[in-house]
Amino acid sequence: MSNFYLYLLLALAAGAMMPTQAAINNKLAVFVESPVLAAFISFFVGTVALFIYVIASGTPLTNIGSVKDAPPITWIGGLLGAFFVTAAVTLVPRLGVAMTFSLIIAGQMLVTIIIDHFGLLGVPVKEISLVRIAGILLITAGVILIRRF
Repeated sequence: MSNFYLYLLLALAAGAMMPTQAAINNKLAVFVESPVLAAFISFFVGTVALFIYVIASGTPLTNIGSVKDAPPITWIGGLLGAFFVTAAVTLVPRLGVAMTFSLIIAGQMLVTIIIDHFGLLGVPVKEISLVRIAGILLITAGVILIRRF
């Protein structure tokens, strides 16, 4: 299997994990009686897991000091992740998993097309096209269908 197909499978697996994580975190929020506390616990467990992986894999920590030279925008990734997890935990019991993630995917598509079109955050420029707009419209139609049925 070429790396391309491996990456496709990895992307599908990552996509499958997002609604699963939201449903699990929602279950945790019921027990701890707080979506924010559930998100905090989720990030704590993830941080511990990543630390164990870094140590077990032998990933060198020598470059960790270079983070001080990173541009300020690179520091908000964790904030965006915290917002995402907390929002998902809050929305799943109110909208359901399918509706929550349909809207999340629609939001992702809108932002990705803008990032691509303008080459924001250092990504290669890929201009908006009618086909890409049609894709967003189809996703929006899917959200409407999921909401109605």
